[in-house]
Amino acid sequence: MQYLVGTPRGRLSQYEQKLTQLPWQVAREGVSVKLLAEGPELYVLAESKDRVSKERAMRRRQLKGLWERLKKLQPMKLQRDELLKKLGAALHDYPAGARLVATAVSPGKAALTFTLRKDKLRQARKREGRYLLRTNITGGRTAEELWQFYIQLTEVEAAFKNLKDNLALRPIHHQLEHRIEAHIFISFLAYCLHVTLRRRLRALAPGLTSRAVLEKFATIQMLDVQLPTTDDRTVILSRYTQPEPDVQLLLQELKLELPAQPPPKITAPKPPSDQGSVVKT
Repeated sequence: MQYLVGTPRGRLSQYEQKLTQLPWQVAREGVSVKLLAEGPELYVLAESKDRVSKERAMRRRQLKGLWERLKKLQPMKLQRDELLKKLGAALHDYPAGARLVATAVSPGKAALTFTLRKDKLRQARKREGRYLLRTNITGGRTAEELWQFYIQLTEVEAAFKNLKDNLALRPIHHQLEHRIEAHIFISFLAYCLHVTLRRRLRALAPGLTSRAVLEKFATIQMLDVQLPTTDDRTVILSRYTQPEPDVQLLLQELKLELPAQPPPKITAPKPPSDQGSVVKT
């Protein structure tokens, strides 16, 4: 069995000295890799220029937000327990920035002090946009092919994430094989529709996600209005709610039309009750 998996970035420290001595190889435009053979496995250090810029912007935003929050907390006159709660909330809101800042609360006057961990910042800057992969595919594959395998892995993980989060599909423990296949088939169709919607949105509204559109469409609901008649029958009107203006605009841009409202249905009259009958057992 062959595998290619991602490894924690902390593993970089173990092989950092060996990797620094190796040359970079171009996997594709904007992506470079280093290959390190260790026994039966091959470690692949990949660096993406686009990912470097994205992670650097995220790190700066996190660090700036946490630093401003700590500057507001520092002059506050609070009890130590209350200050610790607010400090914990700030660190929770900015987890990436919390790894780069050392904080302390004195036990006496409950004074907050914080400093930048420059060693952690240098380490974070060095590792931004870099991934360490581990594989047992040690021969016959180029750096570009290994990177393509990794991209396929991320696409599969993204597909599972969409099934769980955006489409809210959960595993159902079926007992029969044909029901298992049916559940997988429905999930696959749902994912195909999700991808199709995402691609159509790129041309119409690049900043709008498919999840946001699905949440908008979820406001359109189907209702059964039941109206009793004088002869003990019921008129059933199945009606969907009228879409809001923003939802109607989305439907027009996507060239989607709601079906016509279904015709009303009427139930048969109820049979008279046999109150005088005798039931023998």
